Formats: sequence, C-alpha cells, structure tokens
Amino acid sequence: MQFHSSWLPIPAHSDFSLHNLPFGIFSTKSGEPRVGVAIGEWIMDMTAAHEFGFFKTLEIDAAVFKKETLNDLIALGRMAAKAIRLTIQQWLTDEHSPLKEAASRVLIRQTDARMHMPLRIGNYTDFYSSEEHAMAVGKLYRPENPLLPNWKHMPIAYHGRASSVVLSGTAIHRPLGQTKPGASEYPVFGPTAALDFELELAFVVGKNSELGKPVSMAAAEDHLFGVVLFNDWSARDIQRWEYQPLGPFASKNFASSIAPWVITMDALEAFRVEGPVQAPVPMPYLQTTGPKNFDIHLSAAIQPKGFEETVVTETNAKYLYWNIHQQTAHHTITGCNLNTGDLLATGTISIPGPKGAGCLLEATKGGKQPLNLTGGLNRTFLEDGDEVIIRGFAERDGIKVGFGEVRGEILPSLPDFI
Repeated sequence: MQFHSSWLPIPAHSDFSLHNLPFGIFSTKSGEPRVGVAIGEWIMDMTAAHEFGFFKTLEIDAAVFKKETLNDLIALGRMAAKAIRLTIQQWLTDEHSPLKEAASRVLIRQTDARMHMPLRIGNYTDFYSSEEHAMAVGKLYRPENPLLPNWKHMPIAYHGRASSVVLSGTAIHRPLGQTKPGASEYPVFGPTAALDFELELAFVVGKNSELGKPVSMAAAEDHLFGVVLFNDWSARDIQRWEYQPLGPFASKNFASSIAPWVITMDALEAFRVEGPVQAPVPMPYLQTTGPKNFDIHLSAAIQPKGFEETVVTETNAKYLYWNIHQQTAHHTITGCNLNTGDLLATGTISIPGPKGAGCLLEATKGGKQPLNLTGGLNRTFLEDGDEVIIRGFAERDGIKVGFGEVRGEILPSLPDFI
C-alpha cells in the first residue's frame, strides 16, 4: 500500500518516511528508555500512544512498549509489527485522526531524545557473503587462488562477540594486540596500525528456532524481523597474524557498531531483487529462487577531527552472493538454534567500481595505495580522531526507506597496558 501524504510534515528527503516507520529504543529527560517509532524528524512514543488507547483494537499488552529493548515486541511476531505500522500509517494520513489532536503528547522531536541499544543480543554471527569482497581480500594474500574451494558451496561465517556490539555514537578505543611485522622473526605487542571499518547490514532474528531442528529456506523468512546498519570494526594486522588456523578472534572482538533503528522486513518488501547467479548450483538445502536480495544503497564516509567528511565507499546490498535465507538455512543446518534478538550480519558488502570497496583493506590494496580525503589528507587505515559514518537507504517509485546512520569515532589505545 502506498501512502502519499501526511498531516505531519515529513521532509521529502527523510529516511523515515510513511513507508518506513522503524522501531527503536529512546528516552527523554523525563522518562525511562522505551519503544519508539521514527517518523520524519519525530519519534512516536509508543507508551504514550497506548495510554491514549490508540492500540486498543490490536490487543497489544502495554508492557512491551515500556521495555528497554525491542525483544519482547519482536517476539510478538511480524504480523503484530505490521499491524502497528499499518495503524500508524492510517492515523498519519487521516486528517481527523485522534493522533493529530494528541500529537503534542505523543510525538517527540528526535533532537530531544536519546537513543539506546535497540536489542538484547544473545548471539551474533558475521558472514562473508560478498563475492567481490572475498575475491579482493583473497587476491591480496592468495593471488593465484583468491577464493578458497568451499566459498561457493556454502555461506562462510564466524561467531562474533555479542557483548561488544555497541550503539552508534559510541567511541572505539584503538585495540591492542600481537602483530608480526613482515621482516620480524617474532611477533610484537602494541596498538593496531591497521584499524579498519567494514560496511555491513545485520538481520535481526525475530523468532526462536528449536535446538536440533534446522530452519529451511522456505521457513527462513518467518524467523527474520528486520535489518540494521552495522560496522564490524577490524584490526587487520592483528587479524593477519592470528587468523590461521581458526579464523578471526581478537582482531574483531573489541567492537561492532549498530544503528539505533530496526527497519522491518515488511518495509523492505518493495525493494526485493534477484541476487547474482550462483555457480556451481548450491546443494538442495541452499537452493534459492525468486527475489531474496534487497536493493539497498550503502555508503561509508571518513571524517577526521576538524575536517569535513569524505565518502570513500558507495555500494549496494543487491550484489550479495549469499542471501539472508541461505545464511539462515546454513546457520541452522546442524541444529544450531536461533533466538529472538540474535544478529546475522552480511559481512563486508563490496561491488565493482572505484568506490565499491566496503572496507579500507580493499580500497587501499592492503595499505599500499592511500585514499585521498577532503582537506589534503589521506588514509591507508583509520587514525585516532577519525569518525566513520555508514548510511543506507532504499528508493523506488517515489518510496524511500532509510536506515539512518551508524557512527563511531576512534580514540587512542588505553595507556595502562602499553
């Protein structure tokens, strides 16, 4: 259903159009963290709206809107979230809506609110689903064999650290660790000299699955609630020394940044597209048909302290080789269970082109070709004081659904351990 106008002014360029209405957790000076819905420059206080009786016909317990995370609301199921969004859309397009009369008590300017972590994340898995990214990184270290033999047969992933997923705006201390300079016989200890961002999306699990019972491709959609912008920070020199034989560990466990707004799967329905042709044909449990990818424009910018930002990445999620349905099916094929609020991240999203690299490791060819930034600066990897800003939106036929942004500034290493 397409909604054209609202009595509430919503800027044409807004990420949070009538077609979006994402969920988040916010607070004001006079209240505890609670559920809100973003509308243009405003947040609808869902607790206040419920108290006015606006959700009476939906029979939703007011308690879910008073929680400090979205988990309980998500657990009600996608149909409940869809009903909430449809009701709000109808209120906003009805000049005689009771919401219009109560607007001053239900709507809060985003500038007057503080955002909080939207989810209680029990588990976080990071996939490696972009062929362009996997190929580019592989060429840096294995020019003759960039894609390992298993890559086109199954979605590759590692289990990340849920406890260090932080909200957008949280500053990140430069991590310490072991690295091995090329000419050195032994490793050395100190701050990473190759700190990187990774431009990603993370899908939010919306339904528990049963331990021991795989989730099929056909059932995967029912276990997904929404999507957030995601930045999986990486220390490339630490990663290079530690990743064999078991993959990333300390090089990625120190922080991952998440945007405050969860965009529902239903809001993205108009932006579904076919993914790349998969060859060889995957095994039966991973075979996919129909539009399972999403046409989402993504960008990353670097803003050194005191300078303007420079967009260094422009990419799109529609090019992902492995889609979220395949990721879900493979994740659970052994019987591993999913829980509401878990995150399934795509891994770095890259595409061909001059700004198509989704991280600095790719963009600078492993640190060998610096990027030029505004103000005469350049970067191979991130420096202290740099802020990374990742943004995303989908737009088609006059409908725009934006993701907001996820930010993080780099602080120096904590001195006590150096």
